[in-house]
Amino acid sequence: MSDILSITVPLFILIGLGYAAVRSGLFGAPEMRALGSFVLYVALPALIVRAFSQRSLGEMVVPNYLLAYGAGSLAVFAAGLGVMRLLRQPAAAGAIAAMGMSCSNTGYFGYPLAALVIGPAAAAAMAMNMLVENLIVIPLALALAEGASSGAEGWRAAMRDTATRLLRSPLILSLAAGVLLSVSGLHLPLPLARSVDMLAVASGPLALFVIGGLLHGTEVRGMAGPLALIVTGKLVLHPLAVALALQAFPVAEPSLAIAAVLMAGVPMIAIFPVLGQRFGQARLCAAALLCAVVGAFATLTALLAWLRP
Repeated sequence: MSDILSITVPLFILIGLGYAAVRSGLFGAPEMRALGSFVLYVALPALIVRAFSQRSLGEMVVPNYLLAYGAGSLAVFAAGLGVMRLLRQPAAAGAIAAMGMSCSNTGYFGYPLAALVIGPAAAAAMAMNMLVENLIVIPLALALAEGASSGAEGWRAAMRDTATRLLRSPLILSLAAGVLLSVSGLHLPLPLARSVDMLAVASGPLALFVIGGLLHGTEVRGMAGPLALIVTGKLVLHPLAVALALQAFPVAEPSLAIAAVLMAGVPMIAIFPVLGQRFGQARLCAAALLCAVVGAFATLTALLAWLRP
């Protein structure tokens, strides 16, 4: 047990430090958002480029991994939609809840955790998860939510907006640059490569610090039912669904299979409340994110014990 706690405790210490920094007034919410932007737009793209530049494309893009992670995520997404419909919740709210259950915080939380468990291979898992999340799950959820709110024209507009954002996203652009480097066999000049390495190293701990800071001030009162559904779906159902999907689409590299299940078991994306705000779900999304981060200490400890050889 001590070896498992040596993995999970440092992660939550960094999250706690971020929370304490905002609560004490050392940092304000604007500073935390700025740090979050640095991670999202600079540090994580550097990590992706470094990972691709150091490995062949075959190591970075594993078809069965993509199939397993995608199938598990979509199964949980469909389950979330179904349960919200049974509860007679609005369709837009159902789509946002389903996204929260099936879209992991891969860059801010999943990568630092997987890197401690499996080492450098975590970067490949992160890149493939981001493909599934950014190209399938998030666009699908937003399109369904927008369509429910605005009809067919809203659905088409949501797809156009999502496609435009993807083409401009630093994460997608860094994935494209990384693939180009991997396929061409080119290497970054040494000074640039060292700068990229320094930025990549900063991504993990700073991302966890930012998560803690952004959670300060979130309230969870009066939302027990929806919160239980979203948090249980994310922390329990998502990793189980990915683990089952890996039985249908086995991955030859054991460390990648472990990373897929671990990353499915982390809390939802940090911008979940921002995405939910457009559909009147900001308060629920923020509360779900807080509860998922708090609950993840127990569920990830159990998940690591289960996955341990």
